Amino acid sequence: MMRMELPDDPSRALEPSDLEIAELEAAALAPNGGMARNAGLLAMGSVGSRVLGLVRESIIAAAFGASGQVSAYRVAAQVPTLVYDLLVGGMLSAALVPVLSQTAAQGGSHRTEFTRLSRTLLGVFGAVLLVLTILLFALAPMLARLLAAGFGASNPELLTLTAGLIRLMAPAVWFFGLAGLLTAILYALQRFTFPALAVAIFNLGVVISVPLLAGRIGIGAAAVGVLLGSLAQMSIMAWDVRRAGVSLLPRFEWQHPALRRILRLYLPIAAGMLVALFQVGLDRRLASGTGEQSIAWMAAATTLQQMPLGLISVAISLAALPTLSRHFAAHAEAAFATTLGRGLRFVLLLILPAAVGLALLATPVTRILFQRGAFTATDTSAVVAALHIYLVGMLFAAVDFPLNFAFYARNNTLLPALVGVASVGVYVLVAFALLQPLGFRGLVWADTAKQAAHAVIMLIFTARVVGSPSTRALVARLGPLLLGAGAMALAIAGVDAIVRPLAPLSTLGDLLRVVLAGGAGIAVYAVVLRLCHVEEAEQVLRRLRIRI
Repeated sequence: MMRMELPDDPSRALEPSDLEIAELEAAALAPNGGMARNAGLLAMGSVGSRVLGLVRESIIAAAFGASGQVSAYRVAAQVPTLVYDLLVGGMLSAALVPVLSQTAAQGGSHRTEFTRLSRTLLGVFGAVLLVLTILLFALAPMLARLLAAGFGASNPELLTLTAGLIRLMAPAVWFFGLAGLLTAILYALQRFTFPALAVAIFNLGVVISVPLLAGRIGIGAAAVGVLLGSLAQMSIMAWDVRRAGVSLLPRFEWQHPALRRILRLYLPIAAGMLVALFQVGLDRRLASGTGEQSIAWMAAATTLQQMPLGLISVAISLAALPTLSRHFAAHAEAAFATTLGRGLRFVLLLILPAAVGLALLATPVTRILFQRGAFTATDTSAVVAALHIYLVGMLFAAVDFPLNFAFYARNNTLLPALVGVASVGVYVLVAFALLQPLGFRGLVWADTAKQAAHAVIMLIFTARVVGSPSTRALVARLGPLLLGAGAMALAIAGVDAIVRPLAPLSTLGDLLRVVLAGGAGIAVYAVVLRLCHVEEAEQVLRRLRIRI
């Protein structure tokens, strides 16, 4: 097949026919379309990832409690995550998946161009990430002082530990970065199984390394686990990319036209990400000054609220992104609005009961997962206090993910970036206002305010750009969902009030509370939605019956 240059705007390379637009719109309207299947695959992977993630956090908590060592590890582990978010994470959804999806959608001889672009990205990203890995290793002490200056006043040894852990985990930047690029390639090819599996496999690194090595190298065992997990994640996706027929041999074509397009799409995101990274760094620095344990408590609460976010909102948003990108490339605006509206409704359908259940059963859930070994009842109380605040922000963040991805699919990365900058301003104002009276909880409220501001602004712009029909449908469906969530809350509170005095004061007793009260709440929620004839709920129940 002939090699050919990508046009400056791949999304406009082929003008669609009316028939193609109709087919795309029909695909979006189909009740059992690919988005639901792909979201299901990602959700199953997310289930495995979140379960293993909870096991990982439970193992760390049992071995090290909520100590200063754990806080130092959290700060150090944030460094490769921040670099990934800046260079790959934001680019993944904003530029890589849309451009790769539009290239892959052209089919035919363009498959050669897709392979060429993939190889070019592997070469360019690999080189840039290698340089960054070396810089992180060299600048580790400076980064430790920048992110955790509060440790210097309370325990200077924690600063030294943080720098050592940053150096130990520096190679994970290279593994994470290439894993993210391989994920984008697979998403563009509509291959979701191995990315879902790889997300779960990452957590196995820490799950295996901490029990084996904690007695010898302390908290360094968790850092070794991050290295092993990131390497395994990259390897399994590289294998699947090769199975898909895409060469992994890097190509250093620095002048490739698609690189300019990806860079143009990503620059606004990068600017916004720099502001967001400033917020994360400021959050770590302020939290390190509120006590050695604050970062560890906040991390445990974050783990709990991120579980439903990853399982529901992120999975649905990622599954919808390639489809949204292709609808936009084909000028199929009706199909675009329908796909986005369906994604938002599914997110709300599933995130509301998760928030209600976690809010009312936060204490037994936290005790089950964390309170053992060095993790005490005092730690549980602090984590629950943070979790209740984080859950408010989780509701806004859940809606925000599909909205951001919708703009990325439309090749509009500037607007989400500008909204992100504004929301960070909200964080800064709230953080400094509440830090003194509330301590680390003031920082949690600041993060929640940031999430709320971002989601509300994005919803307003989505209604204007995409159109109001999908948002009106969303509001119309909100009443039955809120009714169901209220009934669920009453059911959980009632059953828990009966079970709690009878249950033993042990992990078994907490499990009984979660299973009986949570199960009753879910059943009531499902019944209310069924009586209200909520279409998305009936689809979920129908798919569950088919699975069973």
